Amino acid sequence: MRTGSFLSLSPHAFHRIAFTEWGKPDHEQVLLCVHGLTRNGRDFDCLATNLETHYRVICPDVAGRGRSEWLDVKEDYNYPTYCADIAALIARLHTEQVDWVGTSMGGIIGMLLAAQPNAPVRRLVINDIGPFIPRTALERIGQYLGAGPHFDSLTDAASYLRHVHAGFGPLTDDQWVHLARHSVHHATGGQYSLMYDPAIALPFKTEPMQDINMWDTWERIRCPVLVLRGIESDVLLEETAAEMQTRGPPTEVVQFRDIGHAPALMAKDQIDTIRNWLLGQ
Repeated sequence: MRTGSFLSLSPHAFHRIAFTEWGKPDHEQVLLCVHGLTRNGRDFDCLATNLETHYRVICPDVAGRGRSEWLDVKEDYNYPTYCADIAALIARLHTEQVDWVGTSMGGIIGMLLAAQPNAPVRRLVINDIGPFIPRTALERIGQYLGAGPHFDSLTDAASYLRHVHAGFGPLTDDQWVHLARHSVHHATGGQYSLMYDPAIALPFKTEPMQDINMWDTWERIRCPVLVLRGIESDVLLEETAAEMQTRGPPTEVVQFRDIGHAPALMAKDQIDTIRNWLLGQ
């Protein structure tokens, strides 16, 4: 595993994007793994370890998360900025094509990029997200987003993550601690705080929540797609997943029991599903 960073340009300033890299740096097959709204690239450690013999695996921290810089102009936390950052990353990697695994927000970024003419996305895996997101799910996410809690220990942080990310599924104690270790940093007074800018919650706090409809984007995608869904998910509804197979790109859907939003991609069956699909295409 290696770490790196680069400068990207938002509408108002340059900012530094950090990433974690796995596999041989000269491997011609590149896999980008992009995380969810409040998460970071270390969520993919288990998946990247499993795939690093087949790919050069790149796991960026989206702006305002993880080790990436927080943006000075908070309104720049938006999908045009995130897509521009990924385009800069792909250019930096000196590759013409990438495969993609995106969880939630990372899946939306993947869909937006894959829908563009001459898109570099060759194969797309989207984890518990689709072209329709109900308002009720967005309101639930907004309840904890940007709260900025502090913790006395990693154990406390892990307990918090177990609560707000219960949809990840039945993870082990060690897995929750791993997520917590890479989700917090030291704050004032010797406590820990979450490693994301609370201002990423701005769209959830300043605008009334509405359903998100991206079917026009979905129908412009041409690459093959694998959709992962937690059966108990309130973000990717069962009827949305079914409709995704009847319109737009060639799509396969795999569902996982006892999981909501979103599968953590740490369990063997989830990793095997991704690996077998990517390598079998």
